[in-house]
Amino acid sequence: MRIIAFRTIRAFFENPEYADSGISLKAWYHDAKTADWKNSNELKKQYKNASIVGNGRVVFNIKGNDYRLVVAIDYEFKVIFIRFIGTHKQYDKIDAKTI
Repeated sequence: MRIIAFRTIRAFFENPEYADSGISLKAWYHDAKTADWKNSNELKKQYKNASIVGNGRVVFNIKGNDYRLVVAIDYEFKVIFIRFIGTHKQYDKIDAKTI
């Protein structure tokens, strides 16, 4: 899968406040980059705790559920768009289906 854009992930974990997310985000990035998900069912086989929220959006729990990563996935073109990353408190303020 092609991920747009890693710089968003990097900017998050390079922030000293969220530095503890770096290892987990890098692991997710590696897994997603090498994945060949054809649909959400295949994604759920690898990430059982991922939430399919509709409108092509998927929510991943990062670092033992300390952070949330919202992505939009186009399975046909094998592209993942980073839409949001933040704490649970920050996540509670957004609509994952439309962000």
